[in-house]
Order: sequence, then structure tokens, then C-alpha cells
Amino acid sequence: MSFLPYAVAVWLFVAGLWGVVASRNLVRTVLCLSVVQSSTYVLLLGVGYRSAGRAPIVADVPVVSKLVDPTVQVLVLTDIVIEATVIALLLALVVQAHKRFGSVDPADLRPLRD
Repeated sequence: MSFLPYAVAVWLFVAGLWGVVASRNLVRTVLCLSVVQSSTYVLLLGVGYRSAGRAPIVADVPVVSKLVDPTVQVLVLTDIVIEATVIALLLALVVQAHKRFGSVDPADLRPLRD
């Protein structure tokens, strides 16, 4: 078992989270959220990885063969679809904020609180 996928997942999560906290641009914030979401892909694939595992197509594979877990692959694909939807929604909100306030700086959105 390798520690590398987990370290990469943590690094991506921390880098994306730092980008979200430090960003002064809504588009950059959305992109950093995408990086945070990508860390979950690496984590899930690290959990589902099997050394010398074969594809989970069991039509012609002997019973004693090690197979890669197909559930993890399905979760990653579902995660990708959900991320694409969320990113599209967030970018649409950024476009609307730019149309209304003329800026993508979160500090300029203060009138929304009043």
C-alpha cells in the first residue's frame, strides 16, 4: 500500500482550500473549489487501487484474480458529473454578480448583506 495518493490528495485539498481563503476574485475561488474537489478523486482512486488488479470485467477472468473495485470508479465518475454541475452553477452566479455589481471581487458584494 502506497502513501503517495493520500499525500497528493491532502496536498491538493490544502492548496485548493488556501486558494479559496486567499482569493479576491470569484472566478479564482470557483477554480480553487474545483481543485479541492479533485482531491476527492485522488483519494477515492487511492482507496480503490489494488496492486496488480485487473479491470472489473469478469467474463473471462479466473475466480482467483484480484480485481479493482468498480464501486470506487462509479463514485469518481458520479463525483465528476456533480462537480461539473456545481461549477457551472457557481460560474453562472459569478456572471450574474458581475452583471449586477460590475465586479467579481467579493468585497464589492457587500450590498447584498443590507
